[in-house]
Parts: sequence; structure tokens; C-alpha cells
Amino acid sequence: MTCGSAAKTSDFIVDGVAARWDALAAPEQRASAPRQLKMDNGPESSGRRTQFLPRLGQFADQIGKPIQLLYFPPDHRKYNPIERGWGILELPWKGTRLREVDTRLAWAQRMTGKGRSPVVELNHKEYPRGVTLRKKAMRTVECRLERHPELPQWDILIRPTAPD
Repeated sequence: MTCGSAAKTSDFIVDGVAARWDALAAPEQRASAPRQLKMDNGPESSGRRTQFLPRLGQFADQIGKPIQLLYFPPDHRKYNPIERGWGILELPWKGTRLREVDTRLAWAQRMTGKGRSPVVELNHKEYPRGVTLRKKAMRTVECRLERHPELPQWDILIRPTAPD
């Protein structure tokens, strides 16, 4: 689990995915199946005009593996493992506002799921907010996306580009 000391942005999320990838053992990195990311439909990880899609495309190119984005429909909190995780994390808070970063990290480290505690890291990098793509730039990104014909906003495959 990557926590930030600033705003959560598309770049923050992709940097967290890249850090998780770097932490994988070599055999896991070599697995040939597409990397699946279960997404929660937040504005910073949208499958529309955000910085998220081009950054994930760059990451797919870097690792040489396809990345499949699987979005949970809105308002399906009980089926979404991301939301269930937040629910578990928030239980002991009982509405307490956790203003101090160290306090938030300590609470997150005490969370357990399936008998395991998460690895919690703090990202200190500052990211610009509100980065979106113009329509022309988005058309370039869309060319490399494979949207499921029946679920185009919920299932997106990003293939790496061939090396030059």
C-alpha cells in the first residue's frame, strides 16, 4: 500500500504500480499473462481523458508486458476489493480524522486481510494536480488501447509498443 504526503493523482498511482512491479521477484515479472489491475473508477484512474492512460502505456512499454485494466462499476462497494480494503482500514478509525502522516501509516500497517498485513510505503513526491489530455493527444493514446467491445469503459487492454 502506497500512501502519499500530497494529493493522489494519476502519476502517483502509476508510480505506485511501478514500485510494486520493481518489488516483484524475477519469475513473477517474467510471467507472460497480462498484468491485471482492478480499478475503482476514481477520477485520477479513469479510463477517459486523464494522465493515467498514457502513463500506463509508458509503463507497459517499460516492462514489455500488456496491462489489462478492469474497472468496477460505480456503487458496487461490496464486490470491489479496493473498497473492502478501505472499509477494513477505516473500521478502527471510527470517524477520527487522521491528520498526521505517521498516524495514518501506523493505522494502515496494523490492518490485516486474510491473515496478512500490508507493506505500507510513503511516497513524498509532489505531483501536479488536474493533468488531463486534449482530444488530439487522447486520440493517440486511444490507438493503442483495446477496449472490450461489450464493456469498453470497464475492460481496457494496453499492449506495449514494439521496441524500435
